[in-house]
Amino acid sequence: MKTFFPFAILSVILLSSCGPTLSPFTARVYDEGRFTEAELKRIQFYLSEPIVLTRELRAEKAEVISGEIKLVNGQQVEQVVIPKGTPGAVLFTPDRERLAISFESGSDDRYLIFGPNPTMNDRYTLRASDWDRRAAIVTYNGRKWRAGGSAALATLLVDLRKVDQVSVRSRTAGGRRVD
Repeated sequence: MKTFFPFAILSVILLSSCGPTLSPFTARVYDEGRFTEAELKRIQFYLSEPIVLTRELRAEKAEVISGEIKLVNGQQVEQVVIPKGTPGAVLFTPDRERLAISFESGSDDRYLIFGPNPTMNDRYTLRASDWDRRAAIVTYNGRKWRAGGSAALATLLVDLRKVDQVSVRSRTAGGRRVD
């Protein structure tokens, strides 16, 4: 029993050190990395908090593309759940500060926009067309969806060790002189 206990502690330490160390993706990380869009597309992003998207289905718009259908207060709603820790990838950058992140394969229309939030230390958080106390209105798969209030806390996370590896691959040509 005495030899098992130190072995168990050592195993836990080794296993925990092998996993990614996730840190918030911030405007500072973005600026210091001077990432091109191609480099951003090679970075693996993760979601810090779950995001639940819902939209009401009407009889004339009963086509379900992704997610599941639920009955809420007698109404049919479609729901897409993006759990905490879900990996995502950059599809494109609408401008210098915002990133279109997809957490689903199968369609390039299934993405959410993230950008720096000054009230959260410039962490990249979910951007929405409209916020109220309970929900945000976002565009996902070409349609308007409601994202629950906890979506306001959802930020992008990255493994900074791997982000550093991406930036190391970048180089500047020094020129070539004629003898």
